[in-house]
Amino acid sequence: MTGFARLLLHSLKRARTLLVAMAVLLAGFQALLISYANSIRISNTFDQMSATVPPFLRELMGPSFATMMSFRGIVCVGYFHPVVMGSLIALTIALATTPAAEIESGFMDLILARPLARHWIVTRTIVLTALCASLLLGAMMCGTWIGLKMLVPSDAGWPSSDLIRSLAINLGLLMLCWSGIAMAIGCASKRRGVAGGLTGMLALTTFLLDYLGRVWKPLEQAARVSPFRYYAPFDLLLGRRLPTGDLLMLASFAAVGFALAYVFFSRRDISH
Repeated sequence: MTGFARLLLHSLKRARTLLVAMAVLLAGFQALLISYANSIRISNTFDQMSATVPPFLRELMGPSFATMMSFRGIVCVGYFHPVVMGSLIALTIALATTPAAEIESGFMDLILARPLARHWIVTRTIVLTALCASLLLGAMMCGTWIGLKMLVPSDAGWPSSDLIRSLAINLGLLMLCWSGIAMAIGCASKRRGVAGGLTGMLALTTFLLDYLGRVWKPLEQAARVSPFRYYAPFDLLLGRRLPTGDLLMLASFAAVGFALAYVFFSRRDISH
């Protein structure tokens, strides 16, 4: 086994408990959403539920509001719920700042005492975040399909497999985008807490900027710098295909972050 493979396996082992717990939680959340959506479908109370939604949320969701207030929309809500999205991004940030944590703890000295080039540290972190994101999104998709198969008849208006897959891909690219940003900041920071805090504040700021840009015209152009501007689950609910331009923008954010991480890590002092 190569040094890179050993390092990746070590990182996966350290994260395995949290990953398994989150995977089970996300899959279970999807199953509970399906059970809840099915109870509303049986009682036929979607219209009553729609009446309780505040007007500003209706305006934010736009034409997708009617689709959202349906069986298919509620089943899919886990893929863009702010709490789920925020939790996944937070985990991504924690994984992407692994090099900073290893420097802070002194473990990086042990890693580089072996014949392993510095760039493999960053490559390991990219592979680690991509694998973990794939695992968690795969667990969500499994929870969705198992829940539908076990709890809901097939004539209830299931979301299509293309829709679920598109939502997962869109969310996965958003996670990859923030992993690139966090990795660049982490490879330039002396402390993991500082890198994670800065990235978290940046994520919150850009999320709020995107939110305001969607409802307030003066901020619409400024909101284009936010990665969340290119995350479009509501468009997918309306039956549109994954927008190639938005996917490329998220991938570009990630690629620039990864490139900067390589540069910063190759030039930094790893002493702690």
